[in-house]
Amino acid sequence: MPHPSPSRFNLRYVTRSRATVDETSAGGLVVRAMDDLYEVALIARYDRRHRLVWSLPKGHVEDGETVEEAALREVLEETGITADIVAPLGIIDFWFAVEDRRIHKTVHHFLMRYVSGEINDEDIEVVDVAWVPFDDVPSRLAYRDERRLVAKARGMLGEI
Repeated sequence: MPHPSPSRFNLRYVTRSRATVDETSAGGLVVRAMDDLYEVALIARYDRRHRLVWSLPKGHVEDGETVEEAALREVLEETGITADIVAPLGIIDFWFAVEDRRIHKTVHHFLMRYVSGEINDEDIEVVDVAWVPFDDVPSRLAYRDERRLVAKARGMLGEI
């Protein structure tokens, strides 16, 4: 009997006999003060379904890097700007399936302060980069967990 087509609602078939891989990424919510307002650096890229989604800059932790080093490097690579870490913001932990693998991904996020540089989308994985007014960030972000981090960061803005 053939198996039903896998879907996100039928994980019994998606997860059966698949190798599990742990991945760790890091990134941040980069904030800059403009007069009396705060702006956040966001990136846009295409997801696995080829939809344009806005998110916080982040990427894989390379061998020998700390999560803090990876977060700062990824922000620079994906936005063209340099930032300083102010404080840990939170960890997002989730699962997804790709081909014959189950991926367990852990993403470390940091609240960051803009230091220097001109924002750009020169990274091949990034379609667009923008400074977005802080109050508009939740409506722009595609992922609920990242919106929760932004809400948490609102109470930390005095540290910027």
